Amino acid sequence: MCAPTIARWGRRLAEIFAADGRLLACGNGGSAAEAQHLTGELVGRFRDERRPLSAIALHAETSAATAILNDYGVEELFARQVRAHGRRGDVLVLLSTSGTSPNVVAAAKAAHDIGVTTWALTGPAPNPLAALCDDAIAVEAPSVATVQEMHLALVHVLCAALDAELGVTS
Repeated sequence: MCAPTIARWGRRLAEIFAADGRLLACGNGGSAAEAQHLTGELVGRFRDERRPLSAIALHAETSAATAILNDYGVEELFARQVRAHGRRGDVLVLLSTSGTSPNVVAAAKAAHDIGVTTWALTGPAPNPLAALCDDAIAVEAPSVATVQEMHLALVHVLCAALDAELGVTS
């Protein structure tokens, strides 16, 4: 059911990277791990050789993150980084199993304020994050673990769709 969305995201990412744009990603806990997995596949490679693509997992900037937490509080953790790193035309991928994490929702709002496209991977809809983002895939699953497993699969499908758009073949 989400194949058309992932294909659309892959096409759009290819356009963003062709224009020297970047992908930002954020989440908490297991969703942070999935966000970092996504950025690692883009900066490194998914399956085959291609140029490195600009992708930043916002939670992984530990010095900035701890300074922001100390000075501004948890809700500003990702939003402040989006304002610092995001540029009009970039994309922010937000991961949240609940779709209600205040710092992830605040990041989506900050992205909208500066013209960054927002895509969410969430748990069951309706939820505030999916409603706020430009596009979302809400995984209808009975447990957080299953939602996170599906998010990982979707990250890999997105990387494959992007590589296909970039002409990277196995």
